[in-house]
Amino acid sequence: MNIRRFEGFVPQIDETVFIDDSAVVTGNVSIGEDSSVWPCCSVRGDIHSITIGARSNIQDGCVLHVTHDSEYAPGGFKLEVGDEVTVGHNVILHACTVEDLCLIGMGSTVLDGAVVQSGAMVGAGSLVPPNKVLEGGFMWLGSPVKKVRELTDKEKSFLKYSAQQYVKLKDRHSG
Repeated sequence: MNIRRFEGFVPQIDETVFIDDSAVVTGNVSIGEDSSVWPCCSVRGDIHSITIGARSNIQDGCVLHVTHDSEYAPGGFKLEVGDEVTVGHNVILHACTVEDLCLIGMGSTVLDGAVVQSGAMVGAGSLVPPNKVLEGGFMWLGSPVKKVRELTDKEKSFLKYSAQQYVKLKDRHSG
C-alpha cells in the first residue's frame, strides 16, 4: 500500500483499516476503525486535512482532495467523511463534508463547501455544487443535484447495511 508522508504529515490510519495496494493515501489524513479504501483511490491531504470516520468505505477509483487557504477560499476547505458512509465507485469528494450514514452514488462529484447531511443518499452521476447543503433523509439526484423525494424505510436501513457489508468485505480481503 502507498502511504505517503507530506511535509511532516503522516497519515493516521487505524490498525483495522483496509487499504488496497493500488490506493494512495498522502499527508494530513486520518482514517477511523474498520474503514476501507479500495483499488485505485487517491486520498490526498497535502494542502488541508482529510478525515474519514469509522466503518466508511471509499470504493474503487475515488478521488478525495481538499482546497488550500487563499484569497479565493479564506481558510481553505478540509474534507470530512463521517461514520458508516458508502462512497461509490469513481466518486470525487472535493473539500466537502459528508456526515454519518450517507451514500454517495457511483460517479458523483461533491464540491467545495458542500454538506451532505446525515442519512442522505446522492444518486449515481450527480453533481453537488459548491456550498450546497443536502438535507438528510432524502434522495438527491441530478446535475446539479435536486431533492427528489424522502427516503423509504428500506432505503434508510440500507445505509447501515451497506456500511456493515463493506466492513465484512474488508475483513475478508485483510485475512
